[in-house]
Amino acid sequence: MTDEDLLIRPHAADTGNDAQPTGRALPANLEAEAAFLGAVLIDNRVLEELSVALRPDHFFAPVHARIFDRVLALVDRQMVVTPVTLKPYFETDEALKQLGGTAYLARLTADGQGLLAARELAQQIYDLALLRELVSVGRELVENALDTSDEVEPMRQIEQAEAALYRVAEGASGGNEAEAFGVASRQALGLIEAAINSGGHVAGKTTGFDSINAKCGGLHDSDLIILAGRPGMGKSSLAMNIAYNCAARLKRDREDGIAKSTGAGVAVFSLEMSKDQLATRILAEQSGIPSEALRMGKISREDFLELSRASQRLNDLPLFIDDSAALSISALRTRARRLKRRHDIGLIVVDYLQLLQGSQRSQDNRVNEISEISRGLKTLAKELNVPVIALSQLSRAVEQRDDKRPMLSDLRESGSIEQDADMVWFIYREDYYLGNREPDASDEAKYNEWRAKMDQIFGLAELIVAKQRHGSTGRVRLKFEAKITRFSDLAEGDYGADDYG
Repeated sequence: MTDEDLLIRPHAADTGNDAQPTGRALPANLEAEAAFLGAVLIDNRVLEELSVALRPDHFFAPVHARIFDRVLALVDRQMVVTPVTLKPYFETDEALKQLGGTAYLARLTADGQGLLAARELAQQIYDLALLRELVSVGRELVENALDTSDEVEPMRQIEQAEAALYRVAEGASGGNEAEAFGVASRQALGLIEAAINSGGHVAGKTTGFDSINAKCGGLHDSDLIILAGRPGMGKSSLAMNIAYNCAARLKRDREDGIAKSTGAGVAVFSLEMSKDQLATRILAEQSGIPSEALRMGKISREDFLELSRASQRLNDLPLFIDDSAALSISALRTRARRLKRRHDIGLIVVDYLQLLQGSQRSQDNRVNEISEISRGLKTLAKELNVPVIALSQLSRAVEQRDDKRPMLSDLRESGSIEQDADMVWFIYREDYYLGNREPDASDEAKYNEWRAKMDQIFGLAELIVAKQRHGSTGRVRLKFEAKITRFSDLAEGDYGADDYG
Protein backbone atom coordinates (compact mmCIF):
# COMPACT_ATOMS: atom_id res chain seq x y z
CA MET A 1 0.00 0.00 0.00
CA THR A 2 1.39 3.39 -1.00
CA ASP A 3 1.32 6.62 0.96
CA GLU A 4 -1.37 7.80 -1.42
CA ASP A 5 -3.62 4.91 -0.34
CA LEU A 6 -3.46 6.12 3.28
CA LEU A 7 -5.19 9.37 2.39
CA ILE A 8 -8.95 9.14 2.18
CA ARG A 9 -10.22 11.52 -0.46
CA PRO A 10 -13.75 12.94 -0.85
CA HIS A 11 -15.89 11.73 -3.70
CA ALA A 12 -17.80 13.94 -6.13
CA ALA A 13 -21.44 14.29 -5.20
CA ASP A 14 -24.09 15.09 -7.75
CA THR A 15 -25.58 17.48 -5.21
CA GLY A 16 -23.00 20.24 -5.30
CA ASN A 17 -19.66 18.76 -4.26
CA ASP A 18 -16.89 19.77 -6.65
CA ALA A 19 -14.29 17.23 -5.53
CA GLN A 20 -13.26 14.57 -8.05
CA PRO A 21 -13.60 10.88 -7.16
CA THR A 22 -10.13 9.59 -6.33
CA GLY A 23 -9.46 6.82 -3.82
CA ARG A 24 -11.93 6.03 -1.08
CA ALA A 25 -15.05 8.12 -0.51
CA LEU A 26 -15.66 10.09 2.66
CA PRO A 27 -18.32 8.62 4.98
CA ALA A 28 -21.65 10.04 3.81
CA ASN A 29 -25.17 8.94 2.92
CA LEU A 30 -26.77 11.36 0.48
CA GLU A 31 -29.94 9.27 0.32
CA ALA A 32 -30.33 9.56 4.10
CA GLU A 33 -29.85 13.34 3.90
CA ALA A 34 -32.49 13.63 1.17
CA ALA A 35 -34.94 11.37 3.03
CA PHE A 36 -34.49 13.35 6.25
CA LEU A 37 -35.00 16.70 4.52
CA GLY A 38 -38.11 15.27 2.87
CA ALA A 39 -39.48 14.24 6.28
CA VAL A 40 -38.84 17.73 7.69
CA LEU A 41 -40.57 19.40 4.73
CA ILE A 42 -43.59 17.12 5.15
CA ASP A 43 -43.82 17.65 8.92
CA ASN A 44 -41.77 20.44 10.52
CA ARG A 45 -42.43 18.91 13.96
CA VAL A 46 -39.80 16.29 13.14
CA LEU A 47 -37.22 18.88 14.26
CA GLU A 48 -38.65 18.86 17.79
CA GLU A 49 -38.22 15.10 18.18
CA LEU A 50 -34.51 14.85 17.35
CA SER A 51 -32.18 13.25 19.87
CA VAL A 52 -29.14 15.07 18.40
CA ALA A 53 -28.48 18.75 17.74
CA LEU A 54 -28.27 18.58 13.95
CA ARG A 55 -26.65 21.56 12.20
CA PRO A 56 -26.33 22.46 8.50
CA ASP A 57 -22.60 21.67 8.52
CA HIS A 58 -23.41 18.07 9.44
CA PHE A 59 -24.73 17.53 5.88
CA PHE A 60 -22.19 16.29 3.33
CA ALA A 61 -23.88 17.76 0.25
CA PRO A 62 -23.54 21.57 0.32
CA VAL A 63 -26.96 22.00 -1.29
CA HIS A 64 -28.53 19.89 1.46
CA ALA A 65 -26.74 22.02 4.04
CA ARG A 66 -28.15 25.19 2.48
CA ILE A 67 -31.66 23.72 2.40
CA PHE A 68 -31.46 22.71 6.06
CA ASP A 69 -30.04 26.09 7.05
CA ARG A 70 -32.98 27.85 5.38
CA VAL A 71 -35.45 25.44 7.01
CA LEU A 72 -34.09 26.26 10.48
CA ALA A 73 -34.22 29.99 9.79
CA LEU A 74 -37.86 29.85 8.68
CA VAL A 75 -38.94 27.56 11.53
CA ASP A 76 -37.28 29.96 13.97
CA ARG A 77 -39.56 32.67 12.54
CA GLN A 78 -42.51 30.34 13.25
CA MET A 79 -43.25 29.81 9.57
CA VAL A 80 -44.51 26.56 8.06
CA VAL A 81 -41.75 25.26 5.78
CA THR A 82 -42.73 23.33 2.64
CA PRO A 83 -41.20 22.99 -0.85
CA VAL A 84 -43.49 25.86 -1.88
CA THR A 85 -42.33 28.27 0.86
CA LEU A 86 -38.69 27.29 0.23
CA LYS A 87 -38.88 27.81 -3.53
CA PRO A 88 -38.18 31.60 -3.65
CA TYR A 89 -34.91 31.12 -1.76
CA PHE A 90 -33.47 28.59 -4.21
CA GLU A 91 -34.58 29.78 -7.64
CA THR A 92 -31.07 31.10 -8.37
CA ASP A 93 -29.14 28.28 -6.65
CA GLU A 94 -26.72 26.97 -9.30
CA ALA A 95 -26.13 23.58 -7.62
CA LEU A 96 -29.86 23.00 -7.38
CA LYS A 97 -30.28 23.83 -11.07
CA GLN A 98 -28.03 20.87 -11.89
CA LEU A 99 -30.50 18.65 -10.02
CA GLY A 100 -33.54 19.97 -11.86
CA GLY A 101 -34.05 23.29 -10.09
CA THR A 102 -36.65 23.88 -7.41
CA ALA A 103 -38.50 20.76 -8.57
CA TYR A 104 -35.84 18.90 -6.53
CA LEU A 105 -37.45 20.29 -3.35
CA ALA A 106 -40.73 18.65 -4.29
CA ARG A 107 -38.96 15.39 -5.15
CA LEU A 108 -37.58 15.26 -1.62
CA THR A 109 -41.11 14.81 -0.29
CA ALA A 110 -42.22 12.36 -3.00
CA ASP A 111 -42.37 9.11 -1.03
CA GLY A 112 -42.32 10.29 2.60
CA GLN A 113 -40.26 7.28 3.71
CA GLY A 114 -38.11 9.49 5.90
CA LEU A 115 -41.04 10.06 8.27
CA LEU A 116 -40.83 6.42 9.38
CA ALA A 117 -37.32 6.81 10.76
CA ALA A 118 -36.56 10.53 10.97
CA ARG A 119 -34.71 10.24 14.31
CA GLU A 120 -32.55 7.40 13.02
CA LEU A 121 -31.76 9.31 9.81
CA ALA A 122 -30.76 12.39 11.81
CA GLN A 123 -28.54 10.27 14.05
CA GLN A 124 -26.85 8.70 11.01
CA ILE A 125 -26.24 12.10 9.38
CA TYR A 126 -24.77 13.34 12.66
CA ASP A 127 -22.56 10.26 13.17
CA LEU A 128 -21.23 10.37 9.62
CA ALA A 129 -20.39 14.06 10.05
CA LEU A 130 -18.32 13.19 13.14
CA LEU A 131 -16.55 10.45 11.18
CA ARG A 132 -15.72 12.94 8.41
CA GLU A 133 -14.32 15.30 11.02
CA LEU A 134 -12.18 12.45 12.34
CA VAL A 135 -11.00 11.73 8.79
CA SER A 136 -9.99 15.36 8.43
CA VAL A 137 -8.09 15.26 11.70
CA GLY A 138 -6.48 11.97 10.70
CA ARG A 139 -5.40 13.28 7.32
CA GLU A 140 -3.77 16.28 8.97
CA LEU A 141 -2.04 14.00 11.49
CA VAL A 142 -0.62 11.83 8.69
CA GLU A 143 0.56 14.82 6.66
CA ASN A 144 2.22 16.45 9.67
CA ALA A 145 3.82 13.20 10.80
CA LEU A 146 5.37 12.72 7.34
CA ASP A 147 7.03 16.12 7.64
CA THR A 148 10.61 15.41 8.83
CA SER A 149 12.03 18.91 8.45
CA ASP A 150 14.24 20.32 11.18
CA GLU A 151 11.55 22.75 12.38
CA VAL A 152 9.18 19.92 13.34
CA GLU A 153 8.57 19.39 17.08
CA PRO A 154 6.99 15.96 17.62
CA MET A 155 5.66 16.76 21.10
CA ARG A 156 4.03 19.93 19.77
CA GLN A 157 2.36 17.85 17.05
CA ILE A 158 1.04 15.42 19.65
CA GLU A 159 -0.43 18.30 21.68
CA GLN A 160 -2.11 19.69 18.56
CA ALA A 161 -3.46 16.23 17.71
CA GLU A 162 -4.94 15.87 21.21
CA ALA A 163 -6.54 19.31 20.92
CA ALA A 164 -8.04 18.41 17.53
CA LEU A 165 -9.51 15.15 18.87
CA TYR A 166 -10.99 16.99 21.87
CA ARG A 167 -12.68 19.42 19.51
CA VAL A 168 -14.33 16.50 17.72
CA ALA A 169 -15.41 14.96 21.04
CA GLU A 170 -16.73 18.33 22.19
CA GLY A 171 -18.88 18.51 19.09
CA ALA A 172 -20.25 15.04 19.84
CA SER A 173 -21.20 15.98 23.40
CA GLY A 174 -22.63 19.36 22.46
CA GLY A 175 -20.29 21.10 24.90
CA ASN A 176 -19.97 24.86 25.02
CA GLU A 177 -16.79 26.78 24.30
CA ALA A 178 -14.97 28.12 27.34
CA GLU A 179 -15.71 31.78 27.91
CA ALA A 180 -13.42 34.56 29.06
CA PHE A 181 -13.90 35.68 32.65
CA GLY A 182 -15.07 39.08 31.43
CA VAL A 183 -18.08 37.47 29.73
CA ALA A 184 -18.94 35.47 32.85
CA SER A 185 -18.56 38.54 35.08
CA ARG A 186 -20.94 40.56 32.88
CA GLN A 187 -23.50 37.76 33.20
CA ALA A 188 -23.03 37.79 36.99
CA LEU A 189 -23.54 41.58 37.08
CA GLY A 190 -26.76 41.13 35.09
CA LEU A 191 -28.06 38.71 37.73
CA ILE A 192 -27.09 41.07 40.54
CA GLU A 193 -28.86 43.96 38.77
CA ALA A 194 -31.99 41.81 38.42
CA ALA A 195 -31.86 41.05 42.16
CA ILE A 196 -31.59 44.78 42.96
CA ASN A 197 -34.50 45.63 40.66
CA SER A 198 -36.64 42.95 42.31
CA GLY A 199 -36.27 44.60 45.69
CA GLY A 200 -33.12 42.88 46.83
CA HIS A 201 -34.46 39.34 47.18
CA VAL A 202 -34.70 37.57 43.81
CA ALA A 203 -31.66 36.90 41.65
CA GLY A 204 -33.39 34.18 39.62
CA LYS A 205 -36.99 33.06 39.15
CA THR A 206 -39.39 33.95 41.95
CA THR A 207 -40.95 31.29 44.17
CA GLY A 208 -43.79 33.67 45.01
CA PHE A 209 -42.86 33.47 48.72
CA ASP A 210 -41.02 36.45 50.17
CA SER A 211 -39.58 34.32 52.97
CA ILE A 212 -38.14 31.67 50.61
CA ASN A 213 -36.85 34.31 48.18
CA ALA A 214 -35.13 36.11 51.06
CA LYS A 215 -33.45 32.89 52.17
CA CYS A 216 -32.45 31.50 48.76
CA GLY A 217 -32.55 34.46 46.37
CA GLY A 218 -35.17 32.74 44.24
CA LEU A 219 -34.62 29.84 41.85
CA HIS A 220 -31.33 30.08 39.96
CA ASP A 221 -30.91 29.01 36.34
CA SER A 222 -29.14 25.65 35.86
CA ASP A 223 -29.82 24.67 39.51
CA LEU A 224 -31.32 21.34 40.58
CA ILE A 225 -33.52 21.83 43.64
CA ILE A 226 -34.64 18.71 45.50
CA LEU A 227 -37.89 19.19 47.46
CA ALA A 228 -38.33 16.20 49.75
CA GLY A 229 -40.65 15.11 52.52
CA ARG A 230 -42.64 12.22 53.92
CA PRO A 231 -46.14 11.53 52.51
CA GLY A 232 -48.72 14.03 53.75
CA MET A 233 -46.28 16.88 54.30
CA GLY A 234 -47.44 18.86 51.23
CA LYS A 235 -44.56 18.42 48.76
CA SER A 236 -46.80 18.46 45.70
CA SER A 237 -48.85 21.36 47.08
CA LEU A 238 -45.76 23.52 47.67
CA ALA A 239 -44.30 22.64 44.26
CA MET A 240 -47.56 23.54 42.50
CA ASN A 241 -47.82 26.77 44.52
CA ILE A 242 -44.34 27.75 43.35
CA ALA A 243 -45.13 26.72 39.76
CA TYR A 244 -48.32 28.79 39.78
CA ASN A 245 -46.66 31.81 41.43
CA CYS A 246 -43.81 31.83 38.90
CA ALA A 247 -46.12 31.48 35.89
CA ALA A 248 -48.59 34.06 37.25
CA ARG A 249 -45.77 36.56 37.80
CA LEU A 250 -44.70 36.21 34.15
CA LYS A 251 -48.32 36.64 32.99
CA ARG A 252 -48.76 39.75 35.15
CA ASP A 253 -45.45 41.30 34.05
CA ARG A 254 -46.31 40.71 30.39
CA GLU A 255 -49.64 42.45 30.85
CA ASP A 256 -47.87 45.37 32.55
CA GLY A 257 -45.26 45.59 29.79
CA ILE A 258 -42.34 44.66 32.06
CA ALA A 259 -39.53 43.27 29.89
CA LYS A 260 -37.38 41.55 32.54
CA SER A 261 -39.70 39.43 34.65
CA THR A 262 -38.74 37.30 37.64
CA GLY A 263 -41.51 34.97 36.55
CA ALA A 264 -41.27 32.25 33.92
CA GLY A 265 -43.21 29.78 31.86
CA VAL A 266 -43.38 26.52 33.81
CA ALA A 267 -43.43 22.87 32.73
CA VAL A 268 -44.78 20.39 35.29
CA PHE A 269 -44.12 16.69 34.76
CA SER A 270 -46.55 14.91 37.06
CA LEU A 271 -45.96 11.17 37.21
CA GLU A 272 -48.28 10.70 40.19
CA MET A 273 -51.29 12.99 39.70
CA SER A 274 -53.37 13.65 36.58
CA LYS A 275 -53.78 17.01 34.86
CA ASP A 276 -57.33 17.46 36.14
CA GLN A 277 -56.27 16.72 39.73
CA LEU A 278 -53.51 19.34 39.54
CA ALA A 279 -55.89 21.82 37.91
CA THR A 280 -58.40 21.20 40.70
CA ARG A 281 -55.73 21.99 43.29
CA ILE A 282 -54.85 25.28 41.61
CA LEU A 283 -58.51 26.24 41.22
CA ALA A 284 -59.12 25.42 44.90
CA GLU A 285 -56.19 27.58 45.95
CA GLN A 286 -57.22 30.54 43.77
CA SER A 287 -60.94 30.40 44.55
CA GLY A 288 -60.56 29.57 48.24
CA ILE A 289 -62.98 26.64 47.87
CA PRO A 290 -61.84 23.35 49.48
CA SER A 291 -60.60 20.89 46.87
CA GLU A 292 -62.63 18.10 48.48
CA ALA A 293 -65.81 20.11 47.90
CA LEU A 294 -64.81 20.67 44.29
CA ARG A 295 -64.21 16.95 43.69
CA MET A 296 -67.54 15.99 45.22
CA GLY A 297 -69.52 18.84 43.64
CA LYS A 298 -70.64 20.17 47.03
CA ILE A 299 -70.53 23.85 46.15
CA SER A 300 -73.14 26.55 45.86
CA ARG A 301 -74.06 28.51 42.75
CA GLU A 302 -72.08 31.48 44.12
CA ASP A 303 -69.06 29.24 44.68
CA PHE A 304 -69.32 27.98 41.11
CA LEU A 305 -69.37 31.56 39.79
CA GLU A 306 -66.25 32.34 41.83
CA LEU A 307 -64.68 29.18 40.44
CA SER A 308 -65.52 30.29 36.90
CA ARG A 309 -63.93 33.68 37.52
CA ALA A 310 -60.77 31.98 38.86
CA SER A 311 -60.69 29.71 35.81
CA GLN A 312 -61.01 32.73 33.52
CA ARG A 313 -58.08 34.44 35.25
CA LEU A 314 -55.97 31.33 34.68
CA ASN A 315 -56.91 30.96 31.02
CA ASP A 316 -53.64 32.33 29.59
CA LEU A 317 -51.38 31.12 32.39
CA PRO A 318 -48.00 29.98 30.93
CA LEU A 319 -48.15 26.70 32.87
CA PHE A 320 -47.88 23.40 30.99
CA ILE A 321 -48.67 20.01 32.55
CA ASP A 322 -47.48 16.64 31.24
CA ASP A 323 -49.05 13.76 33.19
CA SER A 324 -47.57 10.89 31.15
CA ALA A 325 -46.99 7.84 33.33
CA ALA A 326 -43.73 5.88 33.55
CA LEU A 327 -41.57 8.49 31.81
CA SER A 328 -37.90 7.70 31.35
CA ILE A 329 -35.33 10.38 32.11
CA SER A 330 -34.39 10.51 28.41
CA ALA A 331 -38.04 10.95 27.37
CA LEU A 332 -38.51 13.71 29.96
CA ARG A 333 -35.46 15.54 28.62
CA THR A 334 -36.78 15.30 25.06
CA ARG A 335 -40.19 16.67 26.10
CA ALA A 336 -38.59 19.45 28.13
CA ARG A 337 -36.48 20.52 25.15
CA ARG A 338 -39.63 20.63 23.02
CA LEU A 339 -41.43 22.81 25.58
CA LYS A 340 -38.39 25.08 25.80
CA ARG A 341 -38.41 25.49 22.03
CA ARG A 342 -42.15 26.02 21.71
CA HIS A 343 -42.95 28.03 24.84
CA ASP A 344 -39.57 29.21 26.21
CA ILE A 345 -40.21 27.65 29.62
CA GLY A 346 -37.99 28.93 32.44
CA LEU A 347 -38.79 26.45 35.23
CA ILE A 348 -39.32 22.68 35.32
CA VAL A 349 -41.07 20.76 38.12
CA VAL A 350 -40.86 16.96 38.34
CA ASP A 351 -43.27 15.13 40.68
CA TYR A 352 -41.61 12.93 41.63
CA LEU A 353 -38.04 11.69 41.05
CA GLN A 354 -38.48 8.05 42.16
CA LEU A 355 -41.25 7.50 39.58
CA LEU A 356 -38.93 8.28 36.68
CA GLN A 357 -37.22 5.41 34.90
CA GLY A 358 -33.56 5.14 33.97
CA SER A 359 -32.04 3.44 30.96
CA GLN A 360 -32.32 -0.32 30.49
CA ARG A 361 -28.72 -0.86 31.56
CA SER A 362 -29.32 0.84 34.94
CA GLN A 363 -32.62 -0.78 35.86
CA ASP A 364 -30.96 -3.88 37.35
CA ASN A 365 -29.63 -1.74 40.19
CA ARG A 366 -31.99 0.76 41.83
CA VAL A 367 -29.20 2.88 43.33
CA ASN A 368 -27.52 3.18 39.92
CA GLU A 369 -30.88 4.01 38.32
CA ILE A 370 -31.61 6.81 40.81
CA SER A 371 -28.07 8.11 40.32
CA GLU A 372 -28.59 8.20 36.56
CA ILE A 373 -31.91 10.03 37.01
CA SER A 374 -30.52 12.68 39.38
CA ARG A 375 -27.54 13.29 37.07
CA GLY A 376 -29.93 13.50 34.13
CA LEU A 377 -32.03 16.15 35.87
CA LYS A 378 -28.95 18.21 36.75
CA THR A 379 -27.74 17.89 33.14
CA LEU A 380 -31.16 19.03 31.92
CA ALA A 381 -31.04 22.10 34.20
CA LYS A 382 -27.63 23.07 32.76
CA GLU A 383 -28.54 22.25 29.15
CA LEU A 384 -31.73 24.35 29.12
CA ASN A 385 -30.34 26.88 31.63
CA VAL A 386 -33.44 26.71 33.83
CA PRO A 387 -34.02 25.71 37.46
CA VAL A 388 -35.39 22.19 37.92
CA ILE A 389 -37.40 21.35 41.05
CA ALA A 390 -37.57 17.59 41.57
CA LEU A 391 -39.72 16.16 44.34
CA SER A 392 -38.33 13.20 46.26
CA GLN A 393 -39.55 10.68 48.80
CA LEU A 394 -37.79 10.20 52.12
CA SER A 395 -36.95 6.90 53.81
CA ARG A 396 -38.98 5.59 56.75
CA ALA A 397 -36.07 6.35 59.08
CA VAL A 398 -37.77 9.68 59.81
CA GLU A 399 -40.67 7.88 61.50
CA GLN A 400 -38.36 6.07 63.92
CA ARG A 401 -37.03 9.29 65.51
CA ASP A 402 -38.62 11.45 68.19
CA ASP A 403 -37.68 14.57 66.24
CA LYS A 404 -39.17 13.87 62.83
CA ARG A 405 -37.54 16.78 61.06
CA PRO A 406 -35.85 15.31 57.97
CA MET A 407 -32.08 15.23 57.46
CA LEU A 408 -29.95 14.78 54.33
CA SER A 409 -29.30 11.16 55.30
CA ASP A 410 -33.04 10.50 54.91
CA LEU A 411 -32.97 11.03 51.14
CA ARG A 412 -34.19 7.76 49.74
CA GLU A 413 -32.19 5.21 47.74
CA SER A 414 -29.14 7.18 46.67
CA GLY A 415 -26.59 9.61 48.04
CA SER A 416 -26.16 10.95 44.50
CA ILE A 417 -29.38 12.95 44.93
CA GLU A 418 -27.70 15.06 47.60
CA GLN A 419 -24.50 15.22 45.54
CA ASP A 420 -26.18 16.38 42.31
CA ALA A 421 -28.52 18.87 43.99
CA ASP A 422 -27.63 22.55 44.28
CA MET A 423 -30.30 22.97 46.95
CA VAL A 424 -32.11 20.44 49.12
CA TRP A 425 -35.36 21.52 50.75
CA PHE A 426 -37.38 19.49 53.24
CA ILE A 427 -40.99 20.28 54.05
CA TYR A 428 -42.06 19.49 57.63
CA ARG A 429 -45.37 19.98 59.44
CA GLU A 430 -45.39 19.22 63.13
CA ASP A 431 -49.21 19.43 63.32
CA TYR A 432 -49.43 16.40 60.98
CA TYR A 433 -47.59 14.19 63.46
CA LEU A 434 -49.21 15.71 66.55
CA GLY A 435 -52.66 15.24 64.98
CA ASN A 436 -51.97 11.51 64.71
CA ARG A 437 -51.23 11.35 68.44
CA GLU A 438 -54.52 12.77 69.68
CA PRO A 439 -55.17 11.37 73.22
CA ASP A 440 -58.49 10.06 74.46
CA ALA A 441 -60.76 12.93 75.56
CA SER A 442 -61.51 11.04 78.80
CA ASP A 443 -58.04 11.99 80.05
CA GLU A 444 -58.92 15.66 80.35
CA ALA A 445 -55.53 16.95 81.49
CA LYS A 446 -53.60 15.18 78.72
CA TYR A 447 -56.21 16.11 76.13
CA ASN A 448 -56.16 19.81 77.11
CA GLU A 449 -52.36 19.83 76.95
CA TRP A 450 -52.53 18.27 73.48
CA ARG A 451 -55.22 20.73 72.39
CA ALA A 452 -53.19 23.74 73.56
CA LYS A 453 -50.12 22.52 71.68
CA MET A 454 -52.21 21.80 68.58
CA ASP A 455 -53.71 25.30 68.63
CA GLN A 456 -50.19 26.73 68.82
CA ILE A 457 -48.77 24.89 65.79
CA PHE A 458 -51.83 24.16 63.62
CA GLY A 459 -51.41 25.35 60.05
CA LEU A 460 -47.67 26.05 60.42
CA ALA A 461 -45.01 24.45 58.23
CA GLU A 462 -41.25 24.58 58.01
CA LEU A 463 -39.21 24.63 54.83
CA ILE A 464 -35.82 23.30 55.90
CA VAL A 465 -33.02 24.42 53.58
CA ALA A 466 -30.60 21.57 54.31
CA LYS A 467 -28.18 22.30 51.46
CA GLN A 468 -27.54 25.45 49.45
CA ARG A 469 -24.49 25.96 47.25
CA HIS A 470 -25.16 29.71 47.03
CA GLY A 471 -25.80 30.51 50.68
CA SER A 472 -26.48 29.37 54.20
CA THR A 473 -28.78 26.60 55.38
CA GLY A 474 -31.67 27.21 57.74
CA ARG A 475 -35.44 27.10 58.21
CA VAL A 476 -38.25 29.18 56.77
CA ARG A 477 -41.65 29.16 58.46
CA LEU A 478 -44.77 29.12 56.28
CA LYS A 479 -48.52 28.97 56.71
CA PHE A 480 -50.37 25.96 55.25
CA GLU A 481 -54.10 25.78 54.56
CA ALA A 482 -54.71 22.08 54.01
CA LYS A 483 -58.29 22.39 52.72
CA ILE A 484 -57.24 24.47 49.73
CA THR A 485 -53.67 23.04 49.58
CA ARG A 486 -52.12 26.51 49.80
CA PHE A 487 -48.85 27.58 51.37
CA SER A 488 -48.24 31.25 52.06
CA ASP A 489 -45.91 33.56 53.92
CA LEU A 490 -46.68 34.19 57.57
CA ALA A 491 -47.56 37.74 58.60
CA GLU A 492 -44.49 39.99 58.63
CA GLY A 493 -42.57 39.57 61.84
CA ASP A 494 -44.00 36.10 62.52
CA TYR A 495 -41.41 34.26 60.45
CA GLY A 496 -37.70 34.22 60.11
CA ALA A 497 -34.95 32.21 58.51
CA ASP A 498 -33.12 30.36 61.28
CA ASP A 499 -29.56 29.52 60.27
CA TYR A 500 -28.02 26.30 61.46
CA GLY A 501 -25.28 23.85 60.61
